[in-house]
This record gives sequence, C-alpha cells and structure tokens, in this order.
Amino acid sequence: MKDESNRFSFSSFILHLSPFTNMPRTTFDTEISQLKFQLLDYGARVEAVIGEGMETLKTRDRALAEAIIQNDEQLNATRYELEEHCYVLMATQAPMAHDLREILSILLIAIELERIADHAKNLAEITIFMGNEPLLKPLIDLPRMASISQEMLRDAMDAFAHNDAAKAEEVANRDDEVDNLYKQVFRELMSYIVEDPRTVTRALNLLFAGHNLERIGDCVTNIAERVIYAATGRLQELNVQREV
Repeated sequence: MKDESNRFSFSSFILHLSPFTNMPRTTFDTEISQLKFQLLDYGARVEAVIGEGMETLKTRDRALAEAIIQNDEQLNATRYELEEHCYVLMATQAPMAHDLREILSILLIAIELERIADHAKNLAEITIFMGNEPLLKPLIDLPRMASISQEMLRDAMDAFAHNDAAKAEEVANRDDEVDNLYKQVFRELMSYIVEDPRTVTRALNLLFAGHNLERIGDCVTNIAERVIYAATGRLQELNVQREV
C-alpha cells in the first residue's frame, strides 16, 4: 500500500544537511512557515478525498473510485516529504521548545492525514468491490458521517493555523456525533442481516464503509490533540473512545 521509495532514508537525510545547517533564525522561521503552509494544503487535499470517497459510494462512480486509488500515491509522497523536512530541521537546527513542539506536531499531523486518506481510499475500494450489486438501503447516515468528518478536519486544520487550542478541543468533542451515527448504522445493518441472512454481503460492505468513516473521526481527534500540544505544550487524550 505504501510507496517505499518515498520513505525517509539516512542517505537522503545526509544530503539535506548542508543547506539547512546553521541557517539564520529568519530563514528557520520561513522554513517553519513553509512547512505549515504545506501541511494546510495537504489537509485540504485530504478533506476533499473524504467527500470524493463518499461520492463514489453514493453514485457508484467506478472511474472516480479508481482515480482516488491512483491519487493515493501522491498523498503518501506528500506525507513523506513533510516528514523528511521535519527530521532535517530537528536534527540540524536545535529548535527551541516551542519550535520543537510545532515541528513534532506537523510531523504527527501529516501522519494522521495520510491515515485519513487511506480510510477515504477504502471507500473507493468498497465501491469497486461491490461492482453492480445494488445498495442494501438508501445512504443517509453514512453521507452525514462523511460531512461531519470533513467539517471536523477543516476546523482542526484551521485551529492549527491559528494555534487555537480551544477550537481544537471543540473539534474533538464532535467525534461523538460520528460515533453515534456509526452505532446507528451498525444496529440498522445488523437488523437487516438478522431478518434476511442473504443480505449479509451488502450489509457488511456498508458496515465497512461506516467503520472507515468512524476511524476518520478518530484520526481527526488525534490531530486536535497535536494542535493543543503545539499551542500549549499540554499532552492529553481527548474524547476517549467507547465500545460500540
């Protein structure tokens, strides 16, 4: 699934040392600002993929689904570029505490964004797996889960851009909305299976889609935690998950 050629390597790290070593503070600040801009752009791209993944499931658009899967390699590559840049800055510039928190948060948020993109890609893969098989039921709660997840991610990235810990905590609290919708989807699909076991495959396809959307909400909560850490230096677990 992952493109190993894009992984950070020690040799590439050495090649990058020279241009970054002993850079002036103004240049260092510019590098941090550029990293933040790249991360925000990455977040916007990932947010769009959530909607696109849901759209493939609603419309059964196989061409769009295949495009999402192919584009995932580019999203993976962006994550590794951001990760490598963070490693170089940490290793060569001896950043102060606030700078280090910010760099670490960028690194960890980039990882969560890639995970979100993978979950969105899974929606496209479900669409292809289903082929021409009709949906078990009209999609109501799943699109709502996708919409809330997009809103959460957009707000989380905005909180990061403005170092807004309070807004990040509000984002994490919204994960309950996604979880509650998933529980509702789970109960409804189980009732279909109990009433007619022949629906099990179609029910499980939608259940797997719901699971991926629920996991996106969890990833956004993790991003909110990193935003709070960057802004305040406080590490805390937000909105601890409960069993379905």
